Amino acid sequence: MKKPTIKEIEMKLKDIEPLKAPEFLKQMQIEYGIGLDRLIEKYDRRKLAYEEEIQRFNSMCEYEKKAYASGVEYVAGIDEAGRGPLAGPVVAAAVILPKDVFIPGLNDSKQVSYAQRNILFDVIKAKAISYGIGIIDEKCIDEINILNATKKAMVSAVEMLGRKPEILLIDALKLDDINIEQIDIIKGDCKSISIAAASIIAKVTRDRLIEEMDSLYPQYGFAKHKGYGTSEHIEAIRKYGLCPIHRRSFTGHFTG
Repeated sequence: MKKPTIKEIEMKLKDIEPLKAPEFLKQMQIEYGIGLDRLIEKYDRRKLAYEEEIQRFNSMCEYEKKAYASGVEYVAGIDEAGRGPLAGPVVAAAVILPKDVFIPGLNDSKQVSYAQRNILFDVIKAKAISYGIGIIDEKCIDEINILNATKKAMVSAVEMLGRKPEILLIDALKLDDINIEQIDIIKGDCKSISIAAASIIAKVTRDRLIEEMDSLYPQYGFAKHKGYGTSEHIEAIRKYGLCPIHRRSFTGHFTG
């Protein structure tokens, strides 16, 4: 029987989950007598990293598991993006994940790179039972303040869900006038997979909205700083004044 090349073996590994790859390689070495020691070491390290990722992910399922154990079927995590910027909307997301879901790399959006956030955004949308997005623009933020606008965006996100959750896990906030049990969790986006998923959906959605604004108002550099108060952004405000998406309640002192 013809021996497969190292390249051919690595191609087959693409279809094998990390936990099973080292055993597959060891079996190939027995069958064909191929020198696969380096490849086995490489995939042993990957297996270990994958096991550590499973453990980390499972540690973020504590609140969800407690809810399921109490008989709850649907748990929604809620988080927002854009409370602090000088421009653009505040965006909230609500996400209901399946009970047995595993999404490697899922974490608080602030702990994940821009590229990885965009990958996770698509994975979460594909795996979620349901997700909803609430967007409150800068004019409403100026009218009702950022805290109330954030809560409004969160309620809107919950209302957009295709399934009604029985419990809401929220990152450090309580919502008024919503008839669903709520658990507010300090730094919840690091402690709950549902909140972490919501943080990714909210962050990527908002970033993309602000990036679209960059083509309309290129002098402010929105694609780079996403509306946050960087020195570059503040200098642009002082030079060009405010544009329609600036929050007047956040930026009035920069224009005198």
